Amino acid sequence: MFDERIKELRLSLGINQVEFGKRIGVSKQCVSNWENGNIQPSIDMLIRLANTFSVSTDYLLGLNDVMTLDVSGLTNEQIMHIRAVIIDMKHLISKETE
Repeated sequence: MFDERIKELRLSLGINQVEFGKRIGVSKQCVSNWENGNIQPSIDMLIRLANTFSVSTDYLLGLNDVMTLDVSGLTNEQIMHIRAVIIDMKHLISKETE
């Protein structure tokens, strides 16, 4: 599960393995090994990855399927806009599945 989540989150940033590796201070090979399930990150690196993606370590490890958004530093108005977008997206998805 970790391998799938790390790749999915990296792609959501729109960056390749080299760019992502530079961002977090590891080689492209290290990122590739994580994404292929060949190795697992250290606990310290797992925490760094969770912070980089603003997700929980449980989410990265597949122990929890709930993805949260870190809205710290945003105003209440900005948070309300984000909530409105999420609600709109959920309505669109439910209409598509009807």
